[in-house]
Amino acid sequence: MALTPQDISRIAHLARLELQPQESERMLTQLNEFFGIVEKMRAVDTANMEPLAHPMAVSQDVVLRLRDDAVSEPNQREANQRSAPAVEQGLFLVPKVIE
Repeated sequence: MALTPQDISRIAHLARLELQPQESERMLTQLNEFFGIVEKMRAVDTANMEPLAHPMAVSQDVVLRLRDDAVSEPNQREANQRSAPAVEQGLFLVPKVIE
């Protein structure tokens, strides 16, 4: 998938960026190089590969240092919600933004 100059203009418009012609050309080149790398990675067959938790797990056993999932602070919901304009059943109420 190669991007065109029109694609770069549209992306810049959506991102609210003003690109000079030289910048636009540089972005086009860089993004197309990036997508070329992605296409090479997609071409690699990974069907029989197990996911790794850590990249070094290929060559050595890796022990993940995980902490216990324990409560470390008291519940302060009511104190945190005192300054909220609207709360109902312990939840913040916000204006509807999506129809």
